[in-house]
Amino acid sequence: MAQSYATRFVPSLEGLRGIAALGILLTHVAFQTHLDPRSLIGGMLARFDFFVALFFSLSAFVLWRKYRAHGTRGYLRHRASRILPAYLVCVVTILLFLPGMNASASAILANLTLTQVFHPDALLPGLTHLWSLSVEVSFYLLLPLLLWGFQRLNASARLLGILGLALLGPLWILSCETLFPGAELNLQLIPLSYLPWLALGLFAAEVETRVIPRTRSWSARRVLMLRLSAWAGALLVALVASRESFGPIGLVHPSPTEFLARILAGTLFAALILLPYALIQEHRTLLTTPAALRVGRWSYSLFLWHVGVLALVFPLLGIPLFSGHTLLVGALTIALSLVISWASYEWIEKPCRSWFRSKA
Repeated sequence: MAQSYATRFVPSLEGLRGIAALGILLTHVAFQTHLDPRSLIGGMLARFDFFVALFFSLSAFVLWRKYRAHGTRGYLRHRASRILPAYLVCVVTILLFLPGMNASASAILANLTLTQVFHPDALLPGLTHLWSLSVEVSFYLLLPLLLWGFQRLNASARLLGILGLALLGPLWILSCETLFPGAELNLQLIPLSYLPWLALGLFAAEVETRVIPRTRSWSARRVLMLRLSAWAGALLVALVASRESFGPIGLVHPSPTEFLARILAGTLFAALILLPYALIQEHRTLLTTPAALRVGRWSYSLFLWHVGVLALVFPLLGIPLFSGHTLLVGALTIALSLVISWASYEWIEKPCRSWFRSKA
């Protein structure tokens, strides 16, 4: 395979992870405080779940660039050290200490093994958001197979292969309920549905070394205007996708076509945010400030813990669930989640990754 993967660290993408984690936190705060999804702000925050698409695409971009440097064994070891320690501590803690937890043995096992999207009724209180990590881990396991399949292809053929991969998602979404009528599982949570989000990151990694030389000479003002326009476009996509005319609001199960529209909107949202940073890397940005990079480093733990923290914020404040107070609940949830994610990163993530590296 021709060398088409850069491996250098891109600081702005680290900061972008922090923004994505905070965006996902805000969408859960908005839902649990019953912020009206038909309002402008409520609708926008309801579709901040599209930051999950950004997480998927970011991971695909970074891992597709770096995989060759590690090989399969090193890659799997690196992924395990990155994902499992903090995840298992979080899941066990929530299972043991979250009030009102009443989970079956099969649901507990599914959450401990990151297979909850493949089991009915396995999305547990405080852990419901981890369905997306279950899907993402499926992608991590798929990546070596994809590279093996693509390694003899030239650059153009790889891009066609990535396009074909992206098209599998819509095909699955439109056919799964017909293929498996009456299934107990929510088939829309099966990883195949989210292949367009994965393919976006793979595409960006493939074209990176061809695009960056052309954008390196762009002025800071041009880059800033492009990025601001892209953010505005992404927020507009989120707003349009939040309207009832686009699809059902809340937890109503969408039809296949409605769900496909949401997946494609999430892909566009992620593309508008990711590409101006992944393909234009030389310019400084607010995402590369020390504070943004710090939150980016904590973003995985921030994602893991924030729903459990949110479940405790309501009783701490003496506020019933779904009773408003969005700003107060959001501020305290962000503050506590940042403290816990710092502790999780420093006391679990870093030591475990160092231990794994020492055993390599």
